[in-house]
Amino acid sequence: MNVNGKPYRTIWLKQSDERQVQIIDQRNLPHEFNIETIGNVASMARAIQEMHVRGAGLIGAAAGYGMYLAALEASESDDFDQSLESSYQALKETRPTAVNLAWALDRQMAAMARETSPVDKIAIAISTAHEIADEDASFCASIGRHGLELIREISNRKGNAESVNILTHCNAGWLAFVDHGSATAPIYAAHDAGLPVHVYVDETRPRNQGARLTAWELGQHGVPYTLIADNVGGHLMQHGKVDLVLTGTDRTAVSGDVANKIGTYLKALAAKDNGVPFYVALPSSTFDWNIRDGVAEIPIEQRDDEEVTFAQGLCDGALKRVRLSPESSPAANYAFDVTPARLVTGLITERGICEANEASILGLFPEKRV
Repeated sequence: MNVNGKPYRTIWLKQSDERQVQIIDQRNLPHEFNIETIGNVASMARAIQEMHVRGAGLIGAAAGYGMYLAALEASESDDFDQSLESSYQALKETRPTAVNLAWALDRQMAAMARETSPVDKIAIAISTAHEIADEDASFCASIGRHGLELIREISNRKGNAESVNILTHCNAGWLAFVDHGSATAPIYAAHDAGLPVHVYVDETRPRNQGARLTAWELGQHGVPYTLIADNVGGHLMQHGKVDLVLTGTDRTAVSGDVANKIGTYLKALAAKDNGVPFYVALPSSTFDWNIRDGVAEIPIEQRDDEEVTFAQGLCDGALKRVRLSPESSPAANYAFDVTPARLVTGLITERGICEANEASILGLFPEKRV
C-alpha cells in the first residue's frame, strides 16, 4: 500500500540490520507517520499490547517476527529452549482475542522444533516469519478478488452509475494486516477496477480506528468515503443508503460466529432488520477450529478504562489527550463483541465465499474436518 506515493508493508526486517524489525507505529496516525524499530522480544510484546501494531493479521505477523527475535535472544542464553518458551509465553499473553497471535506463535514453535542447532532454529524462524507475512498479504489480495465480485454484482444491479455504498466498522484495512487488508481488500479491488464505490466509515469508539486509520488509508488510496458516528449506521440502512456491510474479524468460530471490534454486533442486527447483506472478510488464519459457540467461548479482551474516559487528537498543531467524562466516572472497556452466525450473510476468505455455518466453512477447508 502506498503512503504519500511510497509503497509500504506494515511490518518488515530493517534493511541495514536484519536482527531488527520495523513497524508502522499506528498510535499517532493519521497526524504522525512514524516508523518504529524493534530489537527484542520485550519491545515486540509491548508493541502488540499497547497497539503500536493491531489487527488480526498484523498481530500474527508481529508474533511471527517476535519469535524470530526470541530465537536470536535464546541463542545468547544458557538455555535456548527455556528462553524460547519464556518469550513464547510473554508474546502469547499480550492480546487474548485475536487467534492469529497464538496461531503464529505455535507455527513458529513447531517449525523450530524440527531443527536441532540454534543456528538452524534461527534460520527457520526468520524463514517462517517471512512466510507468515507473505501469506497474510497474499491471502488478503485473494479476499479482495473474491469480494470484488460481490461489489460488482451490486454495481450491476444499480446500473453501474451509482456508487455502491459500503459500511465498515473499525479498521480491517492494510494497517490491520501486512498489506491489502481483509474488509478493505474488496473495496480497493473494486475502486482499482473502475467501479464506483463509496464507504461510510464508522468512527469506532473508543480508540477511533475508523476515524483515524480507515479514513486515512482510504484517502491515501483515493477511495471516496464519509466519516460517521458509530450510531449512524442503522439510520442510513433504514433509508436505503447502505448496499453492503463489510467488516473484518479477530476470531471466527467454525460455526460462523464472528468476534470483531465492539459495536459490530449492533451493525449486524441493524443490517438484518433492514435486509442489508452483512459480510465478514478473513484469512483462514483467523478461524478458530476448536470453537463452535463464539458467544460462550471466544475470550473478550477488556482494556484500560482510560481509553473510554479520554481521547487523543490534534490540537493547535500538537497531539493532546483530553478527558471526556467526569473525573470520578467509572468505565468499562470491552474491546470486542461476537456476532452470531445467523446474522452473517457470508464469509469472504482467500479460497472463496461461503455461508457462515460449519458445513459451508469446512467445504472450503476440508482438511480441517476432524
